Amino acid sequence: MRVLVIDDSALVRKVVKTILQQDPDIEVVGVAADPYLAREKIKLLQPDVLTLDVEMPRMDGATFLRNIMRLRPMPVIMVSTHTTTSADITLEALALGAVDFVTKPHMTLQHSVSEFAEELIAKVKVAAKVRLKAREAGASPALKEIGPRLSAEAVLPRTPPRRATQRVVRIIAIGASTGGTEAIKDLLSSLPGDAPATVIAQHIPESFSEPFARRLNGLCALQVREAHDGQEILPGHAYVAPGSHHLMVVSEGSRLVCLLSDGPPVNRHRPSVDVLFRSVAQSVGANALGVILTGMGSDGAQGLLEMREAGAGTIAQDEETSVVWGMPKEAVKLGGVHDLLRDPVER
Repeated sequence: MRVLVIDDSALVRKVVKTILQQDPDIEVVGVAADPYLAREKIKLLQPDVLTLDVEMPRMDGATFLRNIMRLRPMPVIMVSTHTTTSADITLEALALGAVDFVTKPHMTLQHSVSEFAEELIAKVKVAAKVRLKAREAGASPALKEIGPRLSAEAVLPRTPPRRATQRVVRIIAIGASTGGTEAIKDLLSSLPGDAPATVIAQHIPESFSEPFARRLNGLCALQVREAHDGQEILPGHAYVAPGSHHLMVVSEGSRLVCLLSDGPPVNRHRPSVDVLFRSVAQSVGANALGVILTGMGSDGAQGLLEMREAGAGTIAQDEETSVVWGMPKEAVKLGGVHDLLRDPVER
């Protein structure tokens, strides 16, 4: 797959190019310091995927992406910094059609660069498959397993689910990853302001979760907030897991409250969908609805199965409408999905 790297920093261009060229399936066909140079190189080099810097001096990444999607739609991975401004632009870029994003590493920390390299290579491969999917039905990206895969047991031991006294949905639990920011927006914006309380685990960096919640709040009838430890979970409200913590739902008498944990990543993610879903299975049981949306990997599949076994309704987004049919697919294979829908709002 042919990649064009666009970034105004010569150091970042060099690092990204070096990382991508380590993979035999990826060829970096060129680099560009700004969108004006990139425009000509896209025409000349015909890349399959772009990596695009979010903040650039002559034209920001979202503006350039808007032009790309209008004139020559193609897979784009945004490369962002850990700032509020970058988070806002990146979320706008995802709304415009970017496949996914990565955040720039701390160049002085080897483990940070190593984690960035693993994530970047995996997401570029996914992006290429997103475009190829129409030509190669059923093709799925080959992603290598990296590092230990801890289960939800590392954060929350499994216990018997709470028994329901009435079969009413008290809480909706949503999990997503790649493509999820837009899928969650579409779902939440369709819900009325008096919908059941909603809890969300989206794989997202720490600096992005608050801007993401703020953006959703401006688009939805629900009151959307980043979750805080000990916060009561109320109808008509949605709570987004912070990018640095697992979000769990716990019962305190008749109340449900948010519990945050900085325990180890589960399925290499914090927040983890498995952790959220398990907590809902245990604390809410049959009075819950679990929804797993587009995403890479398998996080959430086991947790959704536990929700179904506890009597909760379970829904997965279908392959056709998912940016990456990884997490929903694994949930289906495991037997945790009751309904497979194009539009989860249908139920």
